[in-house]
Order: sequence, then structure tokens, then C-alpha cells
Amino acid sequence: MADTADRNSFRVERAIAIDAPANRIYPWLTDFHRWTEWSPWEGLDPDLQRRYRGPDAGVGATYEWDGNRKAGRGRMEIAAADAPTSLAIDLQFLKPFKSQSRTRFDLRTEGDTTTVTWSMRGPKTFATRVMGIFTSMDKLVGRDFEKGLAQLKAVVER
Repeated sequence: MADTADRNSFRVERAIAIDAPANRIYPWLTDFHRWTEWSPWEGLDPDLQRRYRGPDAGVGATYEWDGNRKAGRGRMEIAAADAPTSLAIDLQFLKPFKSQSRTRFDLRTEGDTTTVTWSMRGPKTFATRVMGIFTSMDKLVGRDFEKGLAQLKAVVER
């Protein structure tokens, strides 16, 4: 799905079908410690520094990272959780540029399959507008979402 927001914001969304019930997928999303097994950004910096704060999972769980130029520096905090159907995360990048956005995971089960939708929405900042001259947020982040969802599917279905 392309950027589907207004002039002042962006939205990126990808989805995948996973052969598992939502309650088996949800723990992989709500516990940042488990993201190392499926996140599309793992491996960008072998020396990445991670810090976890708050509860191990759910609302208030926080993950901060600081890495090389590719990984950057930022923070995620679970802002809302409705197990096992949705999760909202406040995302803040501090380096290489500053930005804030909201990411969501929505899980919809039909039969033995759950569709997991990963979306991100945020304001268009000066940095994202400049990047928009060369590429869209959809192209920039969408591929990462596709990779992460494919890796999540592989982890859950193994």
C-alpha cells in the first residue's frame, strides 16, 4: 500500500497471512526482547546497544537502541495493547534524523490463519519531506515491513 495520508502526514502499511492463531503471534510483538528474532533491522549493527525498561511486555514496555549510521538511535514504547488483536507503539528516532510516529500491529484471525497488518503513521517533517524528493516513506519503510513480516511468519510457523 502506498503512502495514504494527507499532505502533512504519511502512512505505510503491509500485511501478511500467518498460519497460526493470533494468541500465538501476539507475544512476538508485545515483548521487545523477542524482536531480535524477527525484526528487519537486526544485523544492521553487530555492536548495537539495547536497553529495555518498564514491564517485559505490554503497555509501558520500552526499547531503546543506539547504533551505527545504519541502525541510528531511537526509542519505542508500547502505548496501547488489546491482546491478541492490536498493539500500538510510539516510535521516536533521534539519529540520523529526528522524527516521531505511531506504529500499529492489527491481527485478524479467520479459521487457522491470522492476517497481521503492520502500519506506521506520522507527520511529514522537514527531513521526511526532503527524503520524499528522492523516495517515498512507503518505499523506504515498506520493504523493511515486508522483510520483518516474512521473518515473523517464519519464526511463528516453525
